[in-house]
Amino acid sequence: MIPRLVTPPTVEPVTLAEAKEHLRVLHGDDDVYIESCITAAREMIESGESWSLDRSLINTTWRVVLDEWPFDEDGDGGIVLPRPPLVSVTSIAYLDTTNVSRTLSSTLYTVDTHSEPGRVVPSYGSVWPEVLDHINAVTITYVAGYGATAASVPTSIKQAILIGVADLYGTGRETNVVGTIVNQVPTIRNLLNAHKWSYR
Repeated sequence: MIPRLVTPPTVEPVTLAEAKEHLRVLHGDDDVYIESCITAAREMIESGESWSLDRSLINTTWRVVLDEWPFDEDGDGGIVLPRPPLVSVTSIAYLDTTNVSRTLSSTLYTVDTHSEPGRVVPSYGSVWPEVLDHINAVTITYVAGYGATAASVPTSIKQAILIGVADLYGTGRETNVVGTIVNQVPTIRNLLNAHKWSYR
């Protein structure tokens, strides 16, 4: 189940001013480039190499599409939603057995934002409705992230982003320079370890 980006975050976890202070850059000539480095570092840390978080840092809207409702051994039909932490479920749409698109009432499912990652399950006494036997029959749109502002993001993650920004700013325009992000991975990994999923 691969989430698709619907609405990107409206701000970055690190501001331009914070990045320039970290880089000790006093001029404004490279502001646009530094901003692109911030976005690239954030994207890398959210989901990239095996050491990345596979998380949403700032609130972001995602969509997952399924061919059918899941079945699990517990029988609750829980759907785990990638890129935690889960904030809310915006909508659950499905194709009924007559190939008509319907939106499931929010009273028929429960959103679990306490689990890591979050999930959505049928409400007590409810079951998922029958769906068309066809690909992409179920669509779930949801919001995930630590919050809507940079202040919501843990300090250690922001520091990891700053390290990534510094590396991109210093070597991103070169093709082969000693001191690339490969050499920074241990520090970044150590900063991110506390925020890994428990079973990841």
